[in-house]
Amino acid sequence: MTTRMIAVASVAAVAVLAGTQVPACSSKSKTASPSSTPWSGAATSTSAGASTSSSAAPTDYTTLLIQGSDISSTPPNVFTPAQPPIQNPDEMPGAAVVFTNSDDSNRIGDTVLILSDAGGAANAMNGSVASLGNTVTGGNPQPISVGNGGTMVAGTSPDKSKAVTVLLFTEGKAFVTLEFDGAPGDAVPTDYALGVAQQQDAAINGKLPG
Repeated sequence: MTTRMIAVASVAAVAVLAGTQVPACSSKSKTASPSSTPWSGAATSTSAGASTSSSAAPTDYTTLLIQGSDISSTPPNVFTPAQPPIQNPDEMPGAAVVFTNSDDSNRIGDTVLILSDAGGAANAMNGSVASLGNTVTGGNPQPISVGNGGTMVAGTSPDKSKAVTVLLFTEGKAFVTLEFDGAPGDAVPTDYALGVAQQQDAAINGKLPG
């Protein structure tokens, strides 16, 4: 496997790009799909498994990330990390991980950045929304009911080699980017993507105080 890095701009410049610098398997386009619907076995939604702890913010921000079991445990759609989660990607407080299914036909990138406060998280997200064209084209940003300022855009990568859906939202001082990649024509269903986003929102709510 090779390592693919998705660009990140400085939060101080309010230009965080969608898909914040997370590692993934080879970026080679997959043209074949599994025999079953690749995105079958939708994630459970809302707050399943979330803690209500109000302890201090963890220094190990990887604990804020969802697990593969939160996404799906139904073959062939069992997702596991492509590599161990990254702590403080690009030297920014937070964590990132990329999940892949068994044949690497679908990938889910999950990045949680921790800003100084809710306003900083909102500013970072606004900069990322303005830069979405660098990651996904052919779709218009749509509001979603996840976290604060939830936004989703579905389309293709700029080179048309894969279907891409990006979800962005904030929760307190956390800014979350979720990117779903699949073969051309294999876009993630909206309800599946929302389920994953709700799981991630619940994990942050349970572990990161405002």
